[in-house]
Amino acid sequence: MTHPTLAVVVKGWPRLSETFIAQELVALEEAGLQFDIWSLRHPTDVKTHPLHDRLKARVRYLPEYLRDDPDRVAAARDAAQAMPGYGAAFETFQRDLARDDTPNRRRRFGQACVMAHELPADCRGIYAHFLHTPSSVARYAAILRGIPWGFSAHAKDIWTSPEWELREKLDPAHFGAAFGATCTAFGAKHLRALAGDPDRIDLVYHGLDLSRFPAPPDRAPRKISDPFQMMSVGRMVEKKGFDNLIDALALLPDTLDWRWTHIGGGTLSDAMQARAKSFGIDDRITWRGACDQPEVVAAMRAADLFVLPSRIAQDGDRDGLPNVLMEAASQKLPILSTPVSAIPEFIDTGTSGILSDDAPTALASAMQGFADDPDLGPRLANAAHARLHSDFTMAPGIRQLHKRLNAMLVQAD
Repeated sequence: MTHPTLAVVVKGWPRLSETFIAQELVALEEAGLQFDIWSLRHPTDVKTHPLHDRLKARVRYLPEYLRDDPDRVAAARDAAQAMPGYGAAFETFQRDLARDDTPNRRRRFGQACVMAHELPADCRGIYAHFLHTPSSVARYAAILRGIPWGFSAHAKDIWTSPEWELREKLDPAHFGAAFGATCTAFGAKHLRALAGDPDRIDLVYHGLDLSRFPAPPDRAPRKISDPFQMMSVGRMVEKKGFDNLIDALALLPDTLDWRWTHIGGGTLSDAMQARAKSFGIDDRITWRGACDQPEVVAAMRAADLFVLPSRIAQDGDRDGLPNVLMEAASQKLPILSTPVSAIPEFIDTGTSGILSDDAPTALASAMQGFADDPDLGPRLANAAHARLHSDFTMAPGIRQLHKRLNAMLVQAD
């Protein structure tokens, strides 16, 4: 029996909030790449997307906490100590630990030992999604096994990781990645500035597999007298800015008959619902919680405006280019967002959407502008739909990743 020669490390599988990863892995598999998925965590979402069902790769779960499977971890550590790369891997781990002595860091090395021990003998490379924890596990395991590794970086992993760690993960002298990809020009510029060889960092937009989405609905012009239906999709976390949006909704005049639907989970869900209730606007809001992609698309087709008030969190975390913006564009749903990070790479304000300041007064004014001008939204949505089809489809990025991953595997021969 032959085994896939590539191992893919992810934080958790499957995850509703990471459709961009599922989309990419399904496309790479359909392009002929064979791999196993190694997940650091077990799934917590009750639902899955239809996309997850299309993946044929085997999913292997590492011990989420080392105490969960002490016999497995002990056997792996004994085996790892006999590997030719153990000295270099342990020295790298100790150097990292001196600057980040945390349970999470220790867990990464233990997970890497399990992965290195259990990888098929013919595995020739490791590819990690996210440059923080998954790449740490991938890097340690790759050193242990003496094989190359690569990564795809996204948002939080770039902006909240310490600079020393990013630099070393990009440096071949410190067992850095053979290549890296990131999904925004904003992120690529930052990582290339930290890398000794900028050519090792590729800009690979996620894009959208438009075959998974229906053609946009025939949207009749909205009547001013109709309720103004707004929606958002995103986790309830600080960087999404939903507290500012709720404050903005509270500023809308009583003369505007508006509704807002939120889709997504997140640690701030209870706080945001309480915030809306304190303003007396909770009767105009529908909290859908986590939804699968068909449910999200159906909600987009019924809405008049998509709102994503992204901002930079206090710890530096921020969005990259959220796929939900492209999904909204696929259904010709007008977009209101903010000029954070890479969002302007897709939305040209005034042309394909509106990018507002994230202050509640500015957001409220922008929402009122869409409600008052029924022609504004369709004009912007048509332009965003055209831009999606011309510049943000999935295929070019998949071709580049397929090329890079195959080159990495050949390098290991």
